Amino acid sequence: MTVEAAESDAADMVALQRGDDHALDRLMNRWQAPLRAFLYRSIQDEATSLDLAQETFIRVYRNARRFRPDSRFSTWLFAIALNLVRDRARQLRRRPTEPLDPTREIADPNAPSISAERDERTAAVRAAIAELPEDLRTAVVLFEYDELSHAEIAEIVHASPKAVETRLYRARQLLKKALGKYLG
Repeated sequence: MTVEAAESDAADMVALQRGDDHALDRLMNRWQAPLRAFLYRSIQDEATSLDLAQETFIRVYRNARRFRPDSRFSTWLFAIALNLVRDRARQLRRRPTEPLDPTREIADPNAPSISAERDERTAAVRAAIAELPEDLRTAVVLFEYDELSHAEIAEIVHASPKAVETRLYRARQLLKKALGKYLG
């Protein structure tokens, strides 16, 4: 992320705090796609990721006064989204539901084509990431897909950068083991 984008985010949050509702529109335009991609990779359900993205922006609006202008908006946004993912996971553990059609593949909005979705290797990687413990999965998704630094991830997950580094190492070891036949 560029310095100009971070400054635009902070300026829009200050404007939102002052009552400029159009500032939220600008933030949503900038962050909708990365947020939806993060949510989709975290929960592997397109409809739920859309719902959680919408809920994330509702919370941004409701809690705008809590945002500190000296903070990075992206970190604050992803922390809100991660909390919603965790809430959703707890909810599902309490009341598990069966999907209507468990064989249906859901297309990733960022996938280059439908055929790539069906590729065995892509499916295996997604399945392996989905099987990681939540803390490791979150670190991998934020680092590899959302390209956040260890420090940014640490702030989102409330851990130290060293803990994030350790989580990434452990996740890579588990992924190597799970994907061994694809790695040669």
